[in-house]
Amino acid sequence: MSLGQNLLFLRKMKNNMTQEELAECLGVSRQTVSKWELDSAYPEMEKLLALCSLFSCSLDQLVREDMNIINEAYSNIRIEEVEDFQYISYTVISPEPEEDAIDHVNRWARQLGMDNPRVIGWDFPAVSQEQRNVHHMHGYGAALILEGGISGEGLPAELKRQDTQRYIAITIKDPHTAPFELIPNAYKVLMAYMNTNGLKGKWDGRLLDCFEREYNLDGVWHMDVYIAVE
Repeated sequence: MSLGQNLLFLRKMKNNMTQEELAECLGVSRQTVSKWELDSAYPEMEKLLALCSLFSCSLDQLVREDMNIINEAYSNIRIEEVEDFQYISYTVISPEPEEDAIDHVNRWARQLGMDNPRVIGWDFPAVSQEQRNVHHMHGYGAALILEGGISGEGLPAELKRQDTQRYIAITIKDPHTAPFELIPNAYKVLMAYMNTNGLKGKWDGRLLDCFEREYNLDGVWHMDVYIAVE
């Protein structure tokens, strides 16, 4: 645990706030903020409470926890408006549902003659304790985005529609080098960004509240992770 590292992390989450901007908010010098981040000086209690208020965190989180979950694989945290789209989806509960679900919707894409399909996915939470703990199963949903007048007619799936929605998003480079660390932590980074900047998630059951999209860019695999915000 390092208060300095936590402070640096929170400053980056606050729209890349500079040391000068933070110093101005707290009525101290930039050099003082630099010393805090280097752990060569410690804020007074008044300043600690002001930091907690500014970054919407608890004192315990600031001084005791390791909040710094930023990894060089992450980039481009942004607010993105995802335009309305139609889709068909498939959900699997198994020991390795991600590959099963994505393969299934890719077969649908081939049946529909789609050469470069857009496929997204998300964790499916409706898994029992027995399935999770005894059988080591979890759930995953995948969706095929239907574009260019394609209707999905003839496939055993319900056509669904999502309206235009704002999301907070982050990009992961080479997500499968450490998928069980990088992908869950990407969600934690987004939640930290939301908390620090006063953004509220949108969980109304009528939209995809979060999803992932994987793609190849210049020979390198990337993944965009999205969380819906109000």
